[in-house]
Formats: sequence, structure tokens, C-alpha cells
Amino acid sequence: MATLHSLALSSPLSNSLQKPRSYSVPSSIVHQSANSSFNGQTLRMPCLRLPVLTQKTPMHLPVIMMVKPKIQFIQGTDEQTIPDVKLTKSRDGTNGMAIFTFDQPSVFDSSGEIGDITGFYMIDEEGVLQSVDVNAKFVNGKPSVIEAKYVMRTPRDWDRFMRFMERYSNANGLQFVKK
Repeated sequence: MATLHSLALSSPLSNSLQKPRSYSVPSSIVHQSANSSFNGQTLRMPCLRLPVLTQKTPMHLPVIMMVKPKIQFIQGTDEQTIPDVKLTKSRDGTNGMAIFTFDQPSVFDSSGEIGDITGFYMIDEEGVLQSVDVNAKFVNGKPSVIEAKYVMRTPRDWDRFMRFMERYSNANGLQFVKK
């Protein structure tokens, strides 16, 4: 018989909760070895035996959830107005800024019922990009325009933002125009 021992974590809490355990594995299953990083000892591991797939066996593939890219000012409430977006980028390409201008945004229609504007959220299948740099412009005492700024401080931030904008523009029929 081969025996595998688990190692308990070294924190005081885990020492009181977990005790080292031993597992017995029949030696007929143990036939694959790998070098252990501990003292160069050999570690024997069982080989996985996968069932042979036939046409009658159902295939289980991972499910990828696709999220429609959207913009929100109040979490849970999608903005229906398509913005005008202006991009700036430093000469060395390390940082940049996106300025979104929403003329007569739909958030003004529902903000009294749902809640206050809490930020600027760009949501897609990779996650959420957010900013709190949101300003409203008023005309004759009524809100008419929202301007939101999203700052990208690294090339990685810039690439992530551009992936969001590509998805958002494809979903909403936006087009890039270089000036």
C-alpha cells in the first residue's frame, strides 16, 4: 500500500481545526511518479482513467455567459442614451482618458424613483470598469447633459477599455472617427 499524507496549514487557527490525514491507495493504481519539491523524494500519483466517449455519451461543455455591454449611472439601471466619446492618449502611450458626453440621458427620467447617480459603470463580460468623475450640466434649472471621465493610467487599463468599447460599439452601432 502507498500512503499519501496531507500537510496542515501553519496558522494557529488551521492547526486547531485541521489534523494531518493519511490516505491509503492500493499499489495497483499507483504507477505514475513525479519528483517532489520536498527533499527530492519520489511522489507516486494515480493515473486518471477517463471513460471512452461514444456517440451516446452526452458532451458536457463549459457554458460561457455573454453579457451585453452596457453603461450605468445607477447600478442595475442601464443607460439608454448612446454617448459621444472622445479619447486622448499620451504620446508615450502609457495613459489616457475617455470623456463620455450623454445628451438628455435616460437616467434623469428615472433617478428620482430609483435613486441617486452613484458613479459611471461600464459593464461587459470581463467585468466592470468604473469612475466617480461624473458631472451634470443644467440648462434653465433642468439637467440636460452628463459628462463622465474614465482615466486609464497603464497600457493594460487602455487595452481593457478598448476591449469594452469595441464590444459596446458593436452592440450599439458606434463608429470610430479619427480627428
